Amino acid sequence: MRWFVVLVLLPGLALAGVFKHVKHDYWTDKYDGYFRKYTKHYFGPHIDWHWFKAQGIAESGLSPKANSPVGAIGIMQILPATYAEIKEKNPHFTQIESPRWNIAAGIYYDRMLYRKWKRGLPTEQRLAFALASYNAGLGNINKAYRRAQKQLGEVKLWEQVAPYAPGETRHYVRRIKALMQVD
Repeated sequence: MRWFVVLVLLPGLALAGVFKHVKHDYWTDKYDGYFRKYTKHYFGPHIDWHWFKAQGIAESGLSPKANSPVGAIGIMQILPATYAEIKEKNPHFTQIESPRWNIAAGIYYDRMLYRKWKRGLPTEQRLAFALASYNAGLGNINKAYRRAQKQLGEVKLWEQVAPYAPGETRHYVRRIKALMQVD
């Protein structure tokens, strides 16, 4: 559903080359400072900030005015209820509509999800699970993880869990990896 929404909200995007890598000139660099700053703040220097810009592209095409039918807002498509929870721990976050605070909240939420995926997973895999959880919800991805474990035993890769996750989420993670030019 979300992909349909993105294409409806951004009609020329599909024709203009949605699958250009995250560093391509096609994508605005207007918000790069926020992506850099909040990635470093919440993840440290070991995570490439482009992952979160790619997520912003997947969520909204980097449109600060994007709104989904379910009420998600801004570049990172954050639900107001989620933003309220995040704001409790970060009272300095002001407007959800502000690109700065929308990006900061999205990356903060990614970090919360990333911390939930320790389980001996390598960094890039934890990030894939966090991104999937951002899209489908932590409970849904935990359920997919348990189903994969039941079928396969030890699970260390997102690709092992992806077949058990919602189709939209598989596409979402695949899209972010494509934007990052990672298999």
